[in-house]
Order: sequence, then structure tokens, then C-alpha cells
Amino acid sequence: MLGIYSSGIWRIPFLDNLLPGNRVKLSTRAPIPEGVTAVAVWGYRPSAQKPVELATEAGLPVIRLEDGFIRSLGLGVEGAPPLSMVIDNQGIYYDASTPSELEALIKDSAGNACHHQQARDLMTAIVDSDLSKYNKAPPFSPPATMAPCVLVVDQTFGDVSVSKGNADADAFRRMLDTACAENPDAEVWVKVHPDVLCGKKAGYFAGLKNNAQVRLFAEDVSPQSLLRHVKHVYVVTSQYGFEALLAGKPVTCFGQPWYAGWGLTDDRHPQAATLAARRGNATLVELFIAAYLRYSHYRHPVTGSASTLGSVVAWLSQQRQHRLTRTGTLWAPGLSLWKSAILKPYLQTSDNRVRFASQCPTATALIAWGTRGEVRWQQQAKQQGLPLWRMEDGFIRSSGLGSDLLAPLSLVLDKTGIYYDASRPSDLESLLNHSQLTTEQHQRAQALWQKLIASKLSKYNLGASWELPLSAAGKRTLLVTGQVENDASIARGTATIRTNLTLLHTVRERYPDAFIIYKPHPDVLVGNRPGHISDEEMHHLADCIALDADIIECIQQVDEVHTMTSLSGFEALMHGKKVFCYGMPFYAGWGLTTDEYCCERRQRRLTISDLLYQTLISYPTYIHPESKQCISPEMAMDWLLAQKRKSLATKRGSGQYLQRQGRKLQMLLKAMKN
Repeated sequence: MLGIYSSGIWRIPFLDNLLPGNRVKLSTRAPIPEGVTAVAVWGYRPSAQKPVELATEAGLPVIRLEDGFIRSLGLGVEGAPPLSMVIDNQGIYYDASTPSELEALIKDSAGNACHHQQARDLMTAIVDSDLSKYNKAPPFSPPATMAPCVLVVDQTFGDVSVSKGNADADAFRRMLDTACAENPDAEVWVKVHPDVLCGKKAGYFAGLKNNAQVRLFAEDVSPQSLLRHVKHVYVVTSQYGFEALLAGKPVTCFGQPWYAGWGLTDDRHPQAATLAARRGNATLVELFIAAYLRYSHYRHPVTGSASTLGSVVAWLSQQRQHRLTRTGTLWAPGLSLWKSAILKPYLQTSDNRVRFASQCPTATALIAWGTRGEVRWQQQAKQQGLPLWRMEDGFIRSSGLGSDLLAPLSLVLDKTGIYYDASRPSDLESLLNHSQLTTEQHQRAQALWQKLIASKLSKYNLGASWELPLSAAGKRTLLVTGQVENDASIARGTATIRTNLTLLHTVRERYPDAFIIYKPHPDVLVGNRPGHISDEEMHHLADCIALDADIIECIQQVDEVHTMTSLSGFEALMHGKKVFCYGMPFYAGWGLTTDEYCCERRQRRLTISDLLYQTLISYPTYIHPESKQCISPEMAMDWLLAQKRKSLATKRGSGQYLQRQGRKLQMLLKAMKN
């Protein structure tokens, strides 16, 4: 059993999953109880001294804990909870005076061997996604003209990693002097620590003034984005040095950090030879495997469960992308109270401002819902010199109808056009035109595809089980999907066939011997939207009417799907069906469908993996309904699968219909509260 004195350790969220095993809270005022086999402390903090003394007196080993190397989105000093922790039974990684468990792991070539490819992939992902220990800082924006420069990295004054790395304040002075002397033709940028920038701590270069060669770099920017623009990095013991190695930069060390002494760094410490003799040689991949994959323990950022570096990297990358695409003051005027409430978590970040007022002179972008009020918002954006962005429901939306005021699980933010408007480009069309999936992305798309098929998820996830009538046996079966006739996708994505009745007539005329199933749109069935076909005409043109039926069950049992621009065509492609498009939806024109029209902008032939990855992973934003956190499509699907599937409840006056109206009122009141 592990004994812990520190109340700070006990307060770490999801401690059970970062530090597995039985634990007991200890007090310095009471003896250590029987059954305690070790005492855990936080690194070399002053508060750890007394617990270490008590453990030593009791003959118990000490386990030292510390933040991991990919820690969190925000800063620890600002309260961001850790997503990773290191657990060391021998010492701690930044204490160069004695071997640590990390040092032993680096030397364990046999144990590291099976992780090499995984490590390379994650190293690339960390650099490409601009990740670091803390991940809230924006990317560096270099000046138009930039002289060659080297980077000198400051640390927080009194940081224990400095003293335990056999360095002191004089090492920082020597580091700066050396950087200036060795690079007379370059600018020397002194990088201020993030904790200093936010005013929580002081640095070793607190009194430094800019001169002709030296510049105090006091901008809060992400390390990898800055490292791309420097030619050499000088550190004492900062983790920045290892991140520079990941970026392929030469690193000179004036202290003895955990990554020094392995033949990868230029070590200037007086005892460098002694440390190198103890550590030996290792590759960068071996250091990464040991430190990031074997030494560190991770928890899932959303669920808190024990997790992996890959999951944490994917989540942090997603959060950074979400923030970076929503900077400034976002202005979304002309929306209903309900619409404003559902848009807010999709737009709001801790770094921006979102306004729904009728006027916003400080706005940096104007947000419109789809193409509604297009002319008005185009004029307003032009008048204020603002980009016009558009939002719309995503493709995996909810367990129920949007017209019933159910909040969406996903929305899209498009800075070019909008996916259903075939008259002009959109961000989705650009993603599809340039799709070049990596091996990892392809594998993720394949896994998501299989999950989609097995789960039978759709946009609204409504309807009851359905079976193809026996009278369809031996016939070509066609599913014709109705739409909301005033839907913008019909106005913007069709030419001549623009109503459900015309579509049904056309399909019957072209395929007189086929068995045709007509499925009205759920919003039309419940009376929320226009597009109704009379019962007489439906039964005259179709062999079967699928009313309160699950769209996926219908798709799975037919040969083909015929649609104007409905998302059902995309869903049918996912289930391996032939799709005939009588308009130009976002999934048409790529060689996957039989199309009534062509779109000259769409010249590529795509795979299903390309279409799925860009449409369900790259393009939408998913927000967890309870936590309001940005989540992955996989997590969104898991949440939907846990919800109870609803029926359409189409009859006015029925108990289910009244329940629907009650839910709408509840959702509206919730929006007003928020």
C-alpha cells in the first residue's frame, strides 16, 4: 500500500488512474500504519522533506512523482489539471546526481525495441501538431524579414531542476555569454518561461535589457512554432532542449538535464564527461520511448480513465485546432435565443470573445447560420471589413430532431462557403480536393467506418426497426429519401428536380419495374417542416412507405438509394450501397455516386476513406453535451450509442407527440437559462 502525506497529491483529479494501486492518507502527527510499503512525495519540493525523513526512519522506500512531459492544455500554475504523471522508484529524472528509473529505461534496449514505430509516429505528431508540456500558447508569427537567430532558454528562478541538474545562476550567465560569442552574426533571443510571462514566477534573466545582439523574447508562443525559426538552442536544464531535439535542432546544455550525456547534445557542464560515462549512448527515439511511453502515465482528458500518449496527443491537437480557428471577437447576430445558446459552446474558447448583439464594432469575424440572410450578412461583413463564416449542423447530430430543439452533438464552421452549397467552394470541398491520408489517418477512417456500420448511427438516430416487404423478393429495390423542401441544400444544390413529388415521379418513370420504397423526412412526418406528399400519390408511385423507420435499417436492406441532396446518400455510401444523386450534394462528383449533374471543381476520384475522414473527422466540431468540451467523433458516437433511441411520434394529440412538445419547451427554457 502506498502512503501519501501531501494534500496536493490527493487533490489531483483522477489520481486513481494516474497512480494505480491502493493508497492511504498519512499524517506527520501519527505513526505510519502497518501495511504501508512505500511513501510517495512530489519530486523534491520542500514539502517532501519531512515525509522523506519519516519514510527513511520507518525503513520504507520513497517514490517520487512529477508532472509528465506532455502535461496539460493550460499552465499548472494557473490550475490546469495534469494529464500525465511520472512515477520513479529510484530517484527522479531531473536529479543528475543519481540514476533514476528513467535512466534505466533508456538503457533497456530490449524493452524499448517494440515501441520504435509508435515512437516515431508520435514524435512526428507532437512536432506537426505544435505540442509541448503546456499547450495553450498560440503559434509564433515571424516578422516579414527575420535575421538568423539562436535561442537561449530561461527558466523559473530557484527551479529545483536547475540545482538538481548541477547548475546555478552563473550557468545562465555563461550560457548567454557563450551564445553571443559563438554566434556574432546572429540575433540571440532569450526565451522567457511561461510561468514568468503570466506573472506567477521570476526568471534568471529578470533584469536583462535588449541590446544590439540580444533580445528578450517575452511572447507566449508554442515551442515548436518558434523552434522552426531558430538555428541553435542553448539551455541549462529546460525541457525545451529535448523539444528542440525533436525539432531537429542542435542543443547545447550548460546543466545536466535528463536528455544530456547520451551523445545527442553538446554538453558544456564541467562534469559532462562523468555523466556521459555513466549514461552511455542512446538514440533520440530511445529517449522518447523511455520518457514519454514507459516512464509517463496518462489519463484520458475527458473521461479521466487510464489512457495513452496517443490519446492525449490527439485530444490536445484537437483542442489547439479548435482554439486557433476561433481567435478574436466572433460576432453572430440575428440568431434566436435558442440558436445563440447552442452555438456558444462551439464558438467560445478561453481566449476569444463571442457576441450575439445586433452591433459589434470590435468584431473580427461575422458568423451566419448557413445561408440564411445571405445578402444581409454579406453586406454587413463587407461594410465592416469582416470575413463571413457560416455554421450548420454536422452529420452526426443528435438522438432526435433539430426542429424539436434538441442541441446538436456536432456543428461545422466553414470559412469559405458551406458544404451543401454546390454553387461555390467550401472548406469541405477543399479538404476533399486535397485529401492525402497518412497511414494513421487511413487506419482511423477504417476503424470509424466499421464503428459506423456496426452501430447503425445516422444524423438523427430516430425510428423503429424495419423489414423489407416479402413482395420485394426478386426485384431491384430502390430507396427514395424525401427531404424538407425549403431546405437550403435543395435551393443551393439542385437544378430541375426540387420537390419530393418530382423526385418520386422521376424515379418511377425511369425504373418502372423496380420495387420503390419512399421514406419521408422525419421533420416532414412530424409536421415541423414542408415537403408532404399526399397518401394517394405516395402509394401510387411507391410500392412501400417507410414511415417511423430507422433510415439505416432501410438503407441496409435495399440495393440503391435515390436522393436529391439528402445526407442519406452519404450514409448509404458508408453502407456500401449504390447512390443516385439528382442534385449535387457534398458527396457527389467524386466518382462514388451516379450523378445527374457534374461539378467542374470536383475533379478527383476519392475513396470512401477519404470521404469519411474529411467529412466526419476533419470538417465538423463535436461538443460533449454535458462537459461542453471539444471531443472526437469516436467519443461523440459512444455518447449517442448510450442514448435511448426515440420514435418519431407523428400523431398530433398522441402521448408521444405531447412528450415531444414538452421536450421542446424544456430545451427552450434550458437555452434561456444558459
